[in-house]
Amino acid sequence: SLFDSPAERYLKARRSVQRFTVTQLGNNFSFLCRYVVHSYNFFLFPSTLGAADVEFALSASSIQFLSHYGFDYNKFAKDGIPYMNEAQEKILSQYLLADSWKVSSAVDRSVLKKAIDEVTCWVAAAEEEDTMILQDLSGSQMFEVQLVLRQGLQNVWTQPIGDKKVMVKKVSPQHRQLLENSSYDCCRKEFILLSARGFTNLFQMLVKAKKPLVGHNMLMDLMHLHEKFYKPLPESYEEFKRNIHNLFPVLIDTKTVTKSIWKKYPFPRVSSLVEVYAVLCSSNLNAKDPACPEIVLASDCSRYAEKKSPHEAGYDAFLCGSVLLKSAYLLLCRSTEAAVEAGPAFSQYLAVLAEYLNQVNVIRGGVSSINFSGEDAPCQHPPPLVVHVHGWPELNERQIYQEFKALCRFDVRRLSKDQFILLSNKFKCVRLVLRDYKHHPRLRVSVYRHWRHSPCVNCLLQVSGVVVLWSLLAFVLGGAPCCSF
Repeated sequence: SLFDSPAERYLKARRSVQRFTVTQLGNNFSFLCRYVVHSYNFFLFPSTLGAADVEFALSASSIQFLSHYGFDYNKFAKDGIPYMNEAQEKILSQYLLADSWKVSSAVDRSVLKKAIDEVTCWVAAAEEEDTMILQDLSGSQMFEVQLVLRQGLQNVWTQPIGDKKVMVKKVSPQHRQLLENSSYDCCRKEFILLSARGFTNLFQMLVKAKKPLVGHNMLMDLMHLHEKFYKPLPESYEEFKRNIHNLFPVLIDTKTVTKSIWKKYPFPRVSSLVEVYAVLCSSNLNAKDPACPEIVLASDCSRYAEKKSPHEAGYDAFLCGSVLLKSAYLLLCRSTEAAVEAGPAFSQYLAVLAEYLNQVNVIRGGVSSINFSGEDAPCQHPPPLVVHVHGWPELNERQIYQEFKALCRFDVRRLSKDQFILLSNKFKCVRLVLRDYKHHPRLRVSVYRHWRHSPCVNCLLQVSGVVVLWSLLAFVLGGAPCCSF
């Protein structure tokens, strides 16, 4: 809603981020001066190691949307890379120290029971140093099988072989003790935590690198990064801003950048990342300019050159990086009178992007962008309108919205029993409504004035009036001179 303050929008989005999970994350790595793009798609799935059993929601429309674009749900569930935030890692760490391993997943419990049965039958007849192989284990099962077997059987040792096999060896108690103290034991706490962190390890590397982080309409992306890989989102909006700025000191939202460019160039007004990329690529403004950044897909990403893959994370990341470079080049051309030198350095692009750094776009809100390195600038919306209703009882916000919908789109909020506030992000809409409803029999529309229309101000004026009246009355009655004879 256009009525949302940044803090209100954050709290709304926070509730969504806490309910849903991240299914896929895309990265792009490029090398100067010719930009060679290496795109990566990471399927992600919350860590199920130990007692952790993360609950998340799936909306039917989202599943339908991603399925339409070819998203592989089997790969997401079966091969998704685990991840966890600091709070979840702390719980797992304490759980490992307690040395009482439990399994939350029903699938893992079934695999574990089968492994225990096999090893228990085998170990009774086996000689010391004999070995057997457990096969078809995956992900967290590799650790869980080993930890449970070691906990339950004091005369066996385990060791992984490749990605899906575990070797079980019958050993003496003395040999077992030596192996437990070995620094090469794959089931040491630090190795288990490293595996359970999964993609979080890469996230931490990105944080340490302190490179510019680029996204398109990236507010929700930043909130998911914070919630899933760093810490649970705080209730405080300002704390969230500080945390993100500490993690990623330089943010570039291509939505914020292109919104500004659209005002300076006669481009078609488009919104989505795919459309923005198409417009910038079809533009003749820099197509034949040798200084224009050359963007080339690496050989292992060639399918993106042959086929569009919208809403695939790696492809979207490629589009986003391309939009950034093309936009920055247009801004660089506009900022200098001389011809732009061939192959401008990325530092030159950052210089012309300076006013957009850390300004993350807000969709239909009380501000146009969130400033992650300072105070949020107020949005230059058209003035709000107030609608006075006459002879139309029980009217609600939805009915008011429908009334004006045919003419313009407004966000509506009730002001009092018979008054509503309308907000639009287009001055044209405000002018149209003021003109067309000038003589409406039941709806009187005017520009909202806080001192005149605010219920709080009206209440204050009424209270002040009563106080002044009583003071005057007390003065008249109590202050008259007494007559004595």
